[in-house]
Amino acid sequence: MAGFWGRRKREQEELNTQDADLARRAQQALVAADERLRLTTDELAFADAELGAGPTTELREAVESVRTHMQEAFHLHQLNHDEIPDTPEELRTRNARIVQLCEWAEDLLDDRTQALAAAIERARRAPEVIARVRADAARLRLRLPDARSTVDRLAVRYSAHALSQIEANPAEAEQLLGFAEHSAGVAERRREAGQREQANMALEASTESVRRAETLLDAVETFEVEALRAESTLAAIVEDSRGDLVVALREPQSPAVTAAIAELQDALAALPAAGVNTDPFEQLTRLREANAGLDAAIAAARERAARPIPPLEHVRHAIDDADRQLAVSRDVIAGHRGWIGADARTRFAEAERVRLDLDRYLGASAAAVTTIDEDHREQAFAMARRAAFLASEALQLAQRDIDAARPQPEQWGGPGYGQQGGWGGGRRSGGSDLMGGILGGLVIGSILDGFID
Repeated sequence: MAGFWGRRKREQEELNTQDADLARRAQQALVAADERLRLTTDELAFADAELGAGPTTELREAVESVRTHMQEAFHLHQLNHDEIPDTPEELRTRNARIVQLCEWAEDLLDDRTQALAAAIERARRAPEVIARVRADAARLRLRLPDARSTVDRLAVRYSAHALSQIEANPAEAEQLLGFAEHSAGVAERRREAGQREQANMALEASTESVRRAETLLDAVETFEVEALRAESTLAAIVEDSRGDLVVALREPQSPAVTAAIAELQDALAALPAAGVNTDPFEQLTRLREANAGLDAAIAAARERAARPIPPLEHVRHAIDDADRQLAVSRDVIAGHRGWIGADARTRFAEAERVRLDLDRYLGASAAAVTTIDEDHREQAFAMARRAAFLASEALQLAQRDIDAARPQPEQWGGPGYGQQGGWGGGRRSGGSDLMGGILGGLVIGSILDGFID
């Protein structure tokens, strides 16, 4: 009997210790949460001053919610210390609830303040960002003459169809830089006037405009490199295609094989003579498709076991071609994001996925692989051609979107940029459409209307 009562006493002492520890935790949590609420209230006032009321809505709502729930926590703590006696179970339940409320309050406030941390930091650095935008715009303006001369030089060598990807880039980049400089000035004036939310919107617009202008200018340089690379690749593929024809003529003939041979012969015969302005990308596409058609026809005519293994050089050319197609498509889409629709973006994303799968399949970067064993060549060859085909489709669809979105000359009308009152003067009907297309999701139309000073 003495052992029973001794055990009960020890259990009661342990429970009392746990209750006392819970009471201490409740008091500490209450103090910490209340201090966190006071600190966040001060941070909210600063955020309102830096960002405006709109971006701080969620934090303001969180502060109000926490303040309401903290009143409940303080009320429970008051009940623990009023003149009415409480049972241990009542005290335990209240203290557990106080801890729960306080922990929830701190977690919510931490989450909401963290979400605004980056925006507040950008707002604090606004003068530095404005200075950088202006410096970057000035630096990029120095590249405009070279970009124009590059386009002119390329026009002597390549067809208008080939140059349609980048011929308007210098003019579009110049407009973007003008908009960036204008928006930086708007951001500065709105900030000085205490209109922080509008200032931050203008600052984001200016930084995005500079970034896109640089992308367009980079695309001009990339095109020249990729066009030379395409010509080199074309020469190699022509040689490979002629070899493919020799091999194909020795294969068991079928209507499909005969038709594919004729298609590849036509593609080779259609290559322009030396000195004629060409579109090496289009020629590569046709040869690649004719090669693919011939490969498919021969494969269907053979027994599965007798299917030839692609030579290593064919696989390498296919990988190089895929990388080139992806590079050109990436530049066109990045430089005209606001104009590119879902179809082109989907084809490009699928092309990138297939190209990444090829790296995984080979266990290394396909572009750096110097040898591929025969067991993996066929699959690698097919994946590379698939990536190139999808990237080519993405480029064609992107060009279709650009052609559809770009205003025709007769749509512009009126004086050019810089006339009749500065930005947009005399070109509101056509110019705003162009800027909206170039800048995409920045909702430039509404920003321009609000920022013209």
